[in-house]
Amino acid sequence: MQVNLSDSEWKLMNRLWDQSPRTIMELTAALHPETGWSKNTVITMLSRLEAKGAVRYEEGGRAKRYFPAVAREDAALAETESFLSKVYGGSLGLMVSSLVDSRSLTEADIAELTAILERVGGEQA
Repeated sequence: MQVNLSDSEWKLMNRLWDQSPRTIMELTAALHPETGWSKNTVITMLSRLEAKGAVRYEEGGRAKRYFPAVAREDAALAETESFLSKVYGGSLGLMVSSLVDSRSLTEADIAELTAILERVGGEQA
């Protein structure tokens, strides 16, 4: 499932991916120091995420228990594809070229990219 998340939704989803299930009160307590969000804000965010198919809940005793309904990797892939499409017209090569031209890549970045390309090249052989 492909889902696009706002920056705020990423914050909430990261808490669920790190530990779930969580109740509204647990999420509010976990997010409040970073965001200042109230319980009502967390409820609103969960409603939006549920409508997007990103979270699900189960009734559990006195409170609903929330779980991620989408894997972090799937959300990250959707975000990456969206970014590439918006900024670089879908061209990964153009993005890497821009990074190289701007001298934004460190030696460690280049080594990591080389290792990834070698791994992929070996898989396709």
